[in-house]
Amino acid sequence: MKFVQIKNKLIFRLFLLLFFTFPLPVISQNSQKDFIKENVEFAASQTERLLQSVGDPTGKNYPRTMDNDGGLVVTGMYDWTPGFFPGSLWYLYELTGDSRWKDVAEKWTASLEPLKTFTGHHDLGFMMYCSYGNAERLFPKPEYREILVESAHSLSSRFNENTGAIKSWNYRKAWNDTTEWFYPVIIDNMMNLEMLFYASRISENRKFYDIAVKHSETTLKNHFREDFSTYHVIDYDTISGKVLDRATCQGFSDNSTWSRGQAWAIYGFTMVYRETKDHRLLEAAIKATKKYIDGLPEDLIPLWDFNVGEPGYVPEGKSYAVQFREKLRDVSAAAIVCSALFELAEYSGNPVYTDYAVRMLHSLSSPSYRASLGTNAGFLLKHCVGSIPHKSEIDKPLVYADYYFLEALTRYSRLIEKRDN
Repeated sequence: MKFVQIKNKLIFRLFLLLFFTFPLPVISQNSQKDFIKENVEFAASQTERLLQSVGDPTGKNYPRTMDNDGGLVVTGMYDWTPGFFPGSLWYLYELTGDSRWKDVAEKWTASLEPLKTFTGHHDLGFMMYCSYGNAERLFPKPEYREILVESAHSLSSRFNENTGAIKSWNYRKAWNDTTEWFYPVIIDNMMNLEMLFYASRISENRKFYDIAVKHSETTLKNHFREDFSTYHVIDYDTISGKVLDRATCQGFSDNSTWSRGQAWAIYGFTMVYRETKDHRLLEAAIKATKKYIDGLPEDLIPLWDFNVGEPGYVPEGKSYAVQFREKLRDVSAAAIVCSALFELAEYSGNPVYTDYAVRMLHSLSSPSYRASLGTNAGFLLKHCVGSIPHKSEIDKPLVYADYYFLEALTRYSRLIEKRDN
């Protein structure tokens, strides 16, 4: 048995070596610590300006993006994004050690407590784990744990045994305005599983773990194409569990690869491997990463959709992508993958991922993509794409891009500290 395990590990290592042949030019840079220090100082100064602009939390003023006139756009707590701003504040506390950031992070996190019973959509993981999860990690409190467990119960209520997946959205139509989705599940939903794994550990409730694993397995089976590009939306029959539709909602076309969707897959399957140690899920993350990296331009910031404007990819119906053909980049996808690759490097044992993550981080922090101090409505990164099909947040900052940028800086900082020790 031991020989078989060793043989399997060797085969997997050989798979990694054969699968990746990326040329990696040396990055010229100042010291790693100086690079991080400069970015953290900028982020702290810029976020101070954002805090002054937004005021105290009201339940309706969570920073999200910027309007066409350069003004701050906020959202209410029942949107999918309110957890990212408190999460960013927690990362600033972790990166600086300044109790000022802890104080404001606690305040903004506490404002989200009413969401613990929310069951209106699947994004409760984003909403509560990016906020309360980071709070519990950095400043553990019994009430944080209780809130996260209750949130996990709420998220679990959207799981269906027949589909083997957590329902993402409620009923809606596809862009052709005829196809109906009664049980749509989106690739983004992988990200919400982290809260279920956490809740299972601290509550010793196996149900949360089992739901997260089953959802991962269903996603692995149905969301990937043969080349490990991803579908955005899968619609299921709630009785048989059969796949009824494979489509997009935020990508260019149903058969294209939406870059942020691919990013969610890379990050999500890497995280689920951390929790399960199931090598099928690690291989999925690796193959999805190769597909993503193979489509990148030189500066490693992807197009908003890898297939925009290519032959054979046709948007339809009411999607604004039918009209909009500009090949914009999406910095939010880059930030998500950048953060994920620091973790994927650790689990795969392949340092090429760290090299890519560092290069991506340098690209994100360059003048091309990082805002100048006092601009960009207080957000850190520029040139994101929310949803071109919805004609929404096109070439704007996005709060979740900043969150994953700060997470990537934090992971890079931890890596350097670990190497030093």
